[in-house]
Amino acid sequence: MKEITVQELKEKKENGDDFILVDVREHTEYLVSNLDGQHIPLGELPNRIDEVTSDKNAEVVMMCRSGGRSGKAVGVMESNGFTNVHNLKGGITAWSKEIDPSMPVA
Repeated sequence: MKEITVQELKEKKENGDDFILVDVREHTEYLVSNLDGQHIPLGELPNRIDEVTSDKNAEVVMMCRSGGRSGKAVGVMESNGFTNVHNLKGGITAWSKEIDPSMPVA
């Protein structure tokens, strides 16, 4: 599984790189803090995968609280033919620790 660090994600966001960020946490977690990605809870992803993008070669970054659920989400995406999917290593917890300490984690 390909992974991306929070530092790499921060650079991508700052540079305006063309990628899709998908947050697979539950609704209540997303309301507490998020990085402005699409919100599709992991349990809903198989039925909503077409909402991510129709371009199966697009760069997609999956994120959750710590990287476990987003790792599973990477597998769901890859099993549906997506070829350029990354897991955000450490999730929103790592973002809060390394990038923005003011961001709450739920």
